[in-house]
Amino acid sequence: MSIELQLIPFEFEGIPKERPLVMAGPCSAESEEQVLLTAHRLHNHGIKIFRAGIWKPRTRPNTFEGVGRIGLPWLKRVKNELGMYTATEVANASHVYESLKHGVDILWIGARTTANPFAVQEIADALKGASVPVLVKNPVNPDVELWIGAFERLNQAGIQKLAAIHRGFSDYGKTFYRNNPQWQIPIELRRRIPRLPIITDPSHICGNRDMLLEVSQEAMDLNFDGLIVESHYDPDKAVSDAKQQITPDELNSMLHQLVLRKANIDNTVIQHTLEDLRNQIDAFDDKLLEVLQKRMQIADRIGQYKKTNNITILQSGRWNQLLTKRIEEGLRKGLSEDFVTKLFRAIHQESINHQTRIMNE
Repeated sequence: MSIELQLIPFEFEGIPKERPLVMAGPCSAESEEQVLLTAHRLHNHGIKIFRAGIWKPRTRPNTFEGVGRIGLPWLKRVKNELGMYTATEVANASHVYESLKHGVDILWIGARTTANPFAVQEIADALKGASVPVLVKNPVNPDVELWIGAFERLNQAGIQKLAAIHRGFSDYGKTFYRNNPQWQIPIELRRRIPRLPIITDPSHICGNRDMLLEVSQEAMDLNFDGLIVESHYDPDKAVSDAKQQITPDELNSMLHQLVLRKANIDNTVIQHTLEDLRNQIDAFDDKLLEVLQKRMQIADRIGQYKKTNNITILQSGRWNQLLTKRIEEGLRKGLSEDFVTKLFRAIHQESINHQTRIMNE
């Protein structure tokens, strides 16, 4: 079901409406010199929106947590001297007041803050009457309802210039990413709130500069609206998140390598070909659901038999054997291990749900 929000597109003079909207700048504002030097180099490459963290919520104490409000006049200099728009993160009402007082053009709410409805409500209350665009990063945990709730709180406070920042999700264990992108979640957000712009943060998804182009390209292929990229004039000297930052020159090179594909189909031959292929997919989906229905009917019979013979629902040895076999078969058929694992875990859980219902009748 789609969510109805009162949204106003936020547009900036001098910034083209074409994708991608690009916001760039250092992870943290470290000094006035660093801010201005980075901003000048980004400006030379046509970047119009300068982002920098003034307050940095860190996982552990006694680490660099940003310069604080003394950095806000540095952003004002960027705005006044270069004509760039400025953006920074806010985590409480005080941050909002200070940022607005210093003329910051765009505010964003970080992932840790989004996960806390009380903090989001405090920010929403502080923003009442303001017309500044507010971007909301996804919460650290993969919870689309929590993400949507943040937009609803802001919208109820009268904030209509809203956008989402997709920065990936915390994942237990090691993966290729600092934060697993889990693309299906921003895709679901787009389905639920179709008019809400989505800006991908490849820096925090990757955690290193090597994969930035790959993740940025995927965001563009999904027809997302923009990118927010961490850029520092000398990344290796950055006080925070050095490995995921790139120079303005490297950012410019990356942006020119992006392939921007059409979102709308204006060729009737292409349209008819896609419709034919999609009809074939629809037919296979119908067959899949029919097969799954029959599979669950057998699961019901198994549940009844276990109940009659006083046998537990979960048989770990059988489940492990089944999953291993299906992964091997899936790999032979060109399906990824991750997909097959998630698919059969979902099927197995539905089977358990069916058997549990029968056990408790």
